[in-house]
Amino acid sequence: MEEKTLEEVRGVFEKDRFATENGAVIEEIGNLYAKCSMQLTQSHRNALGAVMGGASFTLADFAFAVAANWQNPGVVSLSSNITFLGTAKGQSLVAQARCEKDGRTTSYYRIDVQDELGNPVAAVTTTGYRKPKLSG
Repeated sequence: MEEKTLEEVRGVFEKDRFATENGAVIEEIGNLYAKCSMQLTQSHRNALGAVMGGASFTLADFAFAVAANWQNPGVVSLSSNITFLGTAKGQSLVAQARCEKDGRTTSYYRIDVQDELGNPVAAVTTTGYRKPKLSG
């Protein structure tokens, strides 16, 4: 199987409209790994001016999707858990998704979300399921 370039992977995932409309960008890819970022705007903020938790989760979910699917598509999320660790400072978020277990049908990823200054914002774990390929 031929390795995809970063630009090819970005082309595939630009169809993920919710993530891209919210500013999620693929920065790096590696074996069962992805690093994604999001520039923060006023639309990412809650009534108190802090970054909305949904922005952190959207970025983490997108990083999981890229890491789990860019090499071998067909993985969907079965469950995710997010723990918020701190308020984001700065103008962007960065999420790094790493596979901790890649089984025949299920996988387990840890996604760390930080602000651009390196402050931890959220820790996410996601269990993925590889859908069976349909024959015919």
